[in-house]
Amino acid sequence: MALQPPQAVEHPVHIVNPALDDYVLAHCTPADDILRDLAEETRKALPEHTVMQISHDEGTFLTMLTQLTGAQLAVEVGTFTGYSSICIARGLAKDGQLIACDVSEEWTSIARRYWDRAGVADRIDLRIAPAADTLRALPTEETIDFAFIDADKTGYPVYYEELVSRLRPGGIIALDNVLREGRVIDPACQDDADAAIRAVNDTVTADPRVTSVMLPIRDGVTLARKRVSS
Repeated sequence: MALQPPQAVEHPVHIVNPALDDYVLAHCTPADDILRDLAEETRKALPEHTVMQISHDEGTFLTMLTQLTGAQLAVEVGTFTGYSSICIARGLAKDGQLIACDVSEEWTSIARRYWDRAGVADRIDLRIAPAADTLRALPTEETIDFAFIDADKTGYPVYYEELVSRLRPGGIIALDNVLREGRVIDPACQDDADAAIRAVNDTVTADPRVTSVMLPIRDGVTLARKRVSS
């Protein structure tokens, strides 16, 4: 019997039934007024880009991860209007710093106002430049405790490599949107972003420097933890 060719996947693929979204959010520590206002302003000011903003449950997850790693130095690739950076900055250890990488003065001007309001502006070092250039300019020592990648998908392989080489043993990199709404398993999806995400997913899985897990959170989040030498 001849094998059938792979079938195209209907998009988007919902990891969790959308009917559960409200229930999930209702069973997460609620967002405060600052995060609620930021989400609302982003929706109104940038309606065509709202999908780029992480959900509140994912933001809470980032705060917890940052706290659990005891992060002093964190890096964020893709800041947008600042929701994830607030969540990460709030989880930093005393005197911790977040290096936030983005290319948009317009989007991050919103972020700056909310960083001030949240009282975390002094913990965030915003660098407006192509993220690959910013990361390559960082010291090569293994000093990064936590990193979050949520930017242009074609850049993920470069961002991962530049960060993992600078990650301290026991440090964590979180990569967002690793499922691309199911596009990663659809053979019909072959654009540059799809190829880059498939490549980085395979790279992380095979990387002997880390242990990793891909989690079914929103559009997929992979955690890669730098191995600690015995």
